[in-house]
Amino acid sequence: MAKKDFAFDKENFIWIGISVVLIILGFALMSGGSFKDGVSFNPEIFSVRRIVFAPLVAVAGFVLMVFAILKTSKTKKNKDEEK
Repeated sequence: MAKKDFAFDKENFIWIGISVVLIILGFALMSGGSFKDGVSFNPEIFSVRRIVFAPLVAVAGFVLMVFAILKTSKTKKNKDEEK
């Protein structure tokens, strides 16, 4: 059976998986801070975790996703040079 030529290699899929986990983790860190009665103010929504750390994690995930998509594998690069 012939080997299919996919756009991404195993390494690309690993990087994509890591970036998806980072994006989900960033959005999960932003969640929370619910109000007990629905009217009162909860200062927890302005914590450093929610307004600094979580967005940085999510943005790092998106940047890593771009890297994972654009990365060319070594084996594919060698095949292109041989042609």
